[in-house]
Amino acid sequence: MGYPMAGHLANAGHDVTVYNRTGAKADAWVNAYGGHRALTPREAVRDATFVFTCVGNDDDLNAVIAGENGAAGGMAAGATLVDHTTTSADIARKLAAQLDAQGCHMLDAPVSGGQAGAENGALTIMVGGTQSAFDAAAPVMAHYARAVRFMGASGAGQLTKMVNQICIGGLLQGLSEALLFCEKAGLDGRAVIDVISKGAAQSWQMENRFETMIDNEFDFGFAVDWMIKDLDICLGEAARNGAPLPVTQTIRDYYGDVREMGGGRWDTSSLIARLREND
Repeated sequence: MGYPMAGHLANAGHDVTVYNRTGAKADAWVNAYGGHRALTPREAVRDATFVFTCVGNDDDLNAVIAGENGAAGGMAAGATLVDHTTTSADIARKLAAQLDAQGCHMLDAPVSGGQAGAENGALTIMVGGTQSAFDAAAPVMAHYARAVRFMGASGAGQLTKMVNQICIGGLLQGLSEALLFCEKAGLDGRAVIDVISKGAAQSWQMENRFETMIDNEFDFGFAVDWMIKDLDICLGEAARNGAPLPVTQTIRDYYGDVREMGGGRWDTSSLIARLREND
């Protein structure tokens, strides 16, 4: 997702330097958009006013920011790091404190909207940090977002993303059951969705995933492996704050079943494949 997001920044006229752990991807980006390629995160952020990261998980983020040759070692005083990874709130707070101690700023800014949202510049971004850092960075994020919202102190962006993932998991399981019910009842699933999507049942998942779910096609979109990671983060946070999440736990386990079916890289709408497998 970082590839098209950085592309939007370059297209908007910003001077962009990129780093990727797979050098060929960075080379491809420079060939497509211009700009510069760095060999380390520390080199990439030199003289930058804003630094953007989008990696896989807590460990990846810690390595890219705080590891040897990490971004923290190269950031100038007053610079702001905007992290678009979905992580725990704990790592967001820890890294924000580290950067604050060296006179920099950090915003935890996970995104929703998937690859298509990144490519179309239509992501939703939920942000934690300080209001002043947010006010400075928001116009830059707007180049690849349709909505950018300040949610509170460090960690609040990640906590909001957890709410987002809890909702998505529940919606996709419900949609999967509904579409399988259509099949069993002998209904035309496309006709059913056409009518109910104009009423209270409507959702983004319904509008954008129902046809491929009907056709049993899942080779795109946000991967099951990443959803399992995200739901594990949600469940870990819930264990700390006391929120009961019985449905979320069940759906996380269902995604584990999908991964065992060989669907770790399938789109998250593949929950319906599990129902069909067990039918």
